Amino acid sequence: MKRDYDYIIIGAGSAGCVLANRLSACGTYSVLLLEAGGSDHHIMVQMPTALSYPMAMKRFNWGYDSDSEPHVNNRKITCPRGKGLGGSSSINGMVYVRGHACDFDEWAESGATAWAYADCLPYFKRAETWQNGADEYRGDSGPLGVSGGNNMTLNPLYDAFISAGVEAGYPQTDDYNGYRQEGFGPMHMTVRDGIRASTAREYLRPALKRSHLTVLKDAWVDTLILEGVRVTGAVVKRKGQTHRFTARKTVILSAGAIASPMILQRSGIGPKAVLEEANIEPKFISEYVGANLQDHLEVYFQFHCKQPVTLNNKLGLISKLRIGVQWLLFKTGLGATNHFEACAFIRSKVGQKSPDIQYHFLPGAIKYDGTPSIKGHGFQVHVGPNKPKSRGRVAITSRDINATPSILFNYLSHPDDIADWRHAIRLTREIMAQPAMQAFCGDEIQPGESVQSDTEIDAWVRDHVESAYHPSGTCRMGAKDDPHSVVDPECRFIGLEGLRIVDASIFPTLTNGNINAPTIMVAEKAADIILGKTPLPPSDAPVWISKKWQTEQRELPPLRPVK
Repeated sequence: MKRDYDYIIIGAGSAGCVLANRLSACGTYSVLLLEAGGSDHHIMVQMPTALSYPMAMKRFNWGYDSDSEPHVNNRKITCPRGKGLGGSSSINGMVYVRGHACDFDEWAESGATAWAYADCLPYFKRAETWQNGADEYRGDSGPLGVSGGNNMTLNPLYDAFISAGVEAGYPQTDDYNGYRQEGFGPMHMTVRDGIRASTAREYLRPALKRSHLTVLKDAWVDTLILEGVRVTGAVVKRKGQTHRFTARKTVILSAGAIASPMILQRSGIGPKAVLEEANIEPKFISEYVGANLQDHLEVYFQFHCKQPVTLNNKLGLISKLRIGVQWLLFKTGLGATNHFEACAFIRSKVGQKSPDIQYHFLPGAIKYDGTPSIKGHGFQVHVGPNKPKSRGRVAITSRDINATPSILFNYLSHPDDIADWRHAIRLTREIMAQPAMQAFCGDEIQPGESVQSDTEIDAWVRDHVESAYHPSGTCRMGAKDDPHSVVDPECRFIGLEGLRIVDASIFPTLTNGNINAPTIMVAEKAADIILGKTPLPPSDAPVWISKKWQTEQRELPPLRPVK
């Protein structure tokens, strides 16, 4: 086995697979990709409708839980992270959301120079092949297949939800990843030809034939090798043996927002108190490794449906067999979708410049494990504020590579986050009360009509809120002289040589939406930085911002206000 490479990438997830493809494409450099998990080859990974299954499998999910969260009734919140090729892109819900332009401008303003929306949009375009072709905002020749829903016209609930949003005074958007994010419209997914478009399938698989790319599965990175202030390689445990691999140029940490700080801390790189508590000799003190942890929360509203048009009659064994056979033979039908085919992004209050609440609409009343939550027909809308101010941290508890980390999100610790949830609950009820939903919308199953006051809403949210599975920010990117930054705008670890971090851990703040798309974009852009390439020219594409954002929460008053 070869021991020396130009680049070592740690983690074959959403970012690592992108880097492995781009860094090996020129044929000049040798690249080693290390992945602690195994292969992604499994029918439940490839079939979009089966999305709840790989997340429930230990083979594909690290299965983390948070510590007892003090502000959500001391509940431990599950924190699934992808294990194996493709990482979380092999177990996620396949929702493709880039985020709002203001999110990336916020990154640049916070010290991540050259990461404004104009700088990032060209890399979003380079990454994708959008089913409707290229325009100012979308790409048509990238590795990542992105499609719209295939059942929008088959289920009337999708159109009803979008129409209800318009009746509630919000815009309609044909492409929330384009000119206008704000509004109601069809949702996009990382599905190509009816198959999950993970980064393992879209980026890594085409690159595997390159002789200068080596991929090692079941390779657990124990520590980074630190010689003075330079990271020179990694110590890896694989199949009962210990190996040392050396990087001539750079070690790139792409293990994700939970595992990247864990590897750093095990290596003696991190906050002094965390290292001492875990009995690890400090080699380089970096107080914000593992800090700044952020995540999106969500709940789902559920309603009885007056008409038998929901997915609840498709959850029986015979229906599942029919869906599975159609997918196996033709890669079409209900097996080829994640079922989140309508969505919305709205502003929660006056003075909010860009959307901060997201909706996923699902034409079924279904639990997170994919089983029905009621008898009969129902549907649900997932909702959550997307710009939280609460911050948490990730900390190892032991030098042991198998030890579970201490993860504390501190959900709802900031009072503004509590107020945002009140807005989200009340605005959702207002939308669902519009005329377009009345032919379908029966009694509210949850939260339930008894949940009305601020106190009742706060209590219900604390009891029912769950992670949307978007942890980020634990190795924050920012200005080199900012003491809160872990990496600089070129993804270089501040204070050390030979080490970069490229994954969702470097997000300064959360984007408005699911984070797989921006993680892929970050890796695309970082690949050019690492290779010393001239960055793609900034985009001058315009962005829709409501002219009334300083005085109005929406464009028009609703047809039917909430009672």
